[in-house]
Amino acid sequence: MAMPPLDPFDEMHEHCDPVDPTPEEIERALLGRPASMGRREVSQGAGVSLLSARRFWHALGFPNVNDDDTMFTEADLQALRAVARLVRTERFDDETALAMTRAVARTTDRLSVWQTQLMAETLARPGFEAEPGEPDSRAVPGHEAARAAAIRLAELADDLEPLLIYAWRRHLTAAIARMLADADPDEPDAGPYRMIGFADLVSFTSLVRRLTEKQLAVVVQRFERLASDIVTAHGGRVIKTVGDEVLFVTVEAAPAAAIALDLVEAMTEDELLPDARVGMAAGHVVSRLGDVFGTTVNRASRLTAAAAPGTVLVDDAVAAHLKSVSGFETAAQRRRTLRGIGSVTPSVLRRTSGGRRVPEPDADPGSAPTADATVDRPVAGAFDGAGEPAAPPV
Repeated sequence: MAMPPLDPFDEMHEHCDPVDPTPEEIERALLGRPASMGRREVSQGAGVSLLSARRFWHALGFPNVNDDDTMFTEADLQALRAVARLVRTERFDDETALAMTRAVARTTDRLSVWQTQLMAETLARPGFEAEPGEPDSRAVPGHEAARAAAIRLAELADDLEPLLIYAWRRHLTAAIARMLADADPDEPDAGPYRMIGFADLVSFTSLVRRLTEKQLAVVVQRFERLASDIVTAHGGRVIKTVGDEVLFVTVEAAPAAAIALDLVEAMTEDELLPDARVGMAAGHVVSRLGDVFGTTVNRASRLTAAAAPGTVLVDDAVAAHLKSVSGFETAAQRRRTLRGIGSVTPSVLRRTSGGRRVPEPDADPGSAPTADATVDRPVAGAFDGAGEPAAPPV
């Protein structure tokens, strides 16, 4: 069968009102052709059983449908054929193919929701970022903004798709490099050794009670943006954000220490956000499904809960790593018992000299960040042109 047209949105414009396309026409613009097959036809076209087709659909994160419901497109058939081909050529077994499909589906589901929200907010009031106290507390976009966002995203899909592939290949390269570096022949059964950090906003629950849903969304987005910028600037990785908390990892202690201190200082300086506190621990972790688990992660979480606002608490392993690193110092605190962890002696992490430190943005990405590289805070307008300085953040 022929593949979908290269520019389905142009084809859509030939058959509908380009100013006010229907949801079906927008779907056709994104998927290439209207739904014309049931699951039975798709499974036959791909040469797989109905059960295999059903399991693939579930792995993609979509609900049950009747086998003869006409809701599948040529793109669905091509995707199922591609997965089936990987299994038939023995490059994957069935379970690995489904696990890979789930990984792609969960990632792209979150990505798609994120992008639709961003576009709707941008088109609702361009350049607008609500502050607590603003009268407009709408938590979801209005009908016109939602439709405008749908049309714009359909128009931009072909331009955004290469960015998705590029980012995936870049992150895949980095993930493979970490995997190879972690493959220690002397400790084949040990998980990767990592610095684990948790940062959370202090008194977030009481703040939530004072904000509208829209204002709360602004606070969470500001926190996520600042935290992501700081973590990635030092070569760390954001594992996940959950409302008022961010979990990050690094391989070395110095970048982890710089991230933790920059986080608490950034939240202190930000007029919108409450203070933050950070807990860090070092040790082996279990890495699965893009997340990290284990005693080291739990210890970092418990240290965060024990930290005072605007401070960083580290375990003895992190403190030991930092003894030979210039720019940081640790001060041991009283011994205490952490729930589910046991007795520990945490240390407060501080800088040995004043001023915030973040790595040079144009530095060699392969070099390890140090406590001595100093630049200004990240600013908005990363793509401002004509050599003009970008506007500072609100």
